[in-house]
Amino acid sequence: MTSDLSNWMWAGGLTALWLAHAGWAFAKSRKLARTKKARSEELKSGAAHTVLVAYGSQTGLASELAEKTASALTDAGVAARVIALSELDADTLSVARRILFIASTTGEGDAPDNASGFLRRHMGQPMALSHLSYAVLALGDSSYEHYCAFGRALDHWLAASKASPIFERIEVDNGRIEDIHHWQHHLSALTGSTTDHDWAPPAYDPWILAERTLMNLGSPGGEAWHLRFTPKGHSPNWQAGDIAEIVIPVAGDAPDLHREYSIASLPQDGSLELCVRLATLPDGGFGAGSGWMIQTLKMGGEVEMRVRSNPAFRPVSPQSTAILIGNGTGIAGLRAHLKTRTGQAPTWLLYGERTEAHDALFDVELQQMLADKRLTRLDRAWSRDESDGRYVQHLVSENAREIVRMVEEGATIFVCGSLEGMSQGVHAALEVALGEDILNGLTDSGYYRRDVY
Repeated sequence: MTSDLSNWMWAGGLTALWLAHAGWAFAKSRKLARTKKARSEELKSGAAHTVLVAYGSQTGLASELAEKTASALTDAGVAARVIALSELDADTLSVARRILFIASTTGEGDAPDNASGFLRRHMGQPMALSHLSYAVLALGDSSYEHYCAFGRALDHWLAASKASPIFERIEVDNGRIEDIHHWQHHLSALTGSTTDHDWAPPAYDPWILAERTLMNLGSPGGEAWHLRFTPKGHSPNWQAGDIAEIVIPVAGDAPDLHREYSIASLPQDGSLELCVRLATLPDGGFGAGSGWMIQTLKMGGEVEMRVRSNPAFRPVSPQSTAILIGNGTGIAGLRAHLKTRTGQAPTWLLYGERTEAHDALFDVELQQMLADKRLTRLDRAWSRDESDGRYVQHLVSENAREIVRMVEEGATIFVCGSLEGMSQGVHAALEVALGEDILNGLTDSGYYRRDVY
């Protein structure tokens, strides 16, 4: 009888928990829906008389080009407005007359996070868009199999929806300025303006390699190195979440390569810091970027580098709760965020690596942050330790109830690290914990931010 009573009490507790979560999810959905509706009404009211510049951006380049596009239109006397694709809904599409789309592709041909909702809600089947004129600037990297896949899919969907192309889709390979100038030329023809805007990316500045430290001696995984660069003759500025783009010299007549890395420091640290895994190729060689910086570049050697803004992964205010999730060298981007925390609001780091003995990257700093309350909770998983065997997504699942509670109270979730495995596993675990609709809403509203590679 006692056992039966305990079972009934346990079942009752689970039912109460489920009802509480369902009620929270409903309330959260309603709140997000009200916010989106208000924004939609605002956009819809001006869409018929304004050129919308709608972007899908993962690491900042598409949003940067969207701003330049809108500025060029405005300077030519054409009213323009920049919006994220996450803000573009059916009501706005039904009245808009001209939309310029700037669409990045991320991962294996995927839409960027702030365009995933648009893809999900609208691109499953054609719409009636015969009133709409459009153009597509598709950003990608031809070294990947699914080059410009999202931009191409967007263009095909618009054509199937009977929208009219203003000019043919333009594709930009790895930020190539000649491709961007092609877009700029068409904009000038569209507006009749002869104003010559400089759309070249900011110049690469010289940096000096000041320190290079192996962080995981004895690890069963690849070497992880902490690199510190100091500026040479310039005073750089950036924010947590921004990207360092580095020029990798190539022998012969081949063009130099460009590699992007999450920045692990803040300007007040006096240096730009990276955490780089030495990539080993099947033939025993090393990755072009990591091999050059770790194996070839000499201490005191010079690097050409520029910092690119990445608004999609910017920090929240120190008064707002943050949940940071990542693995491996993804600690770099999370470390910069941790440096912005002041102890005014909860900050929780969930992190995964191989072994506790060799891979506890930045452990001394993390322990100090715990001591001074900048970091309020630290959970780590060690996948190769016999006593553990978990990955960071298992931490998410095990702590689902607490994550739900913190998100309910307004927490923002940041994910940084490997695209394959980690980010997919974490995303799946968050979907189970929060529900797919809630996680989609958090993505669209900026409460779920990712820097994955």
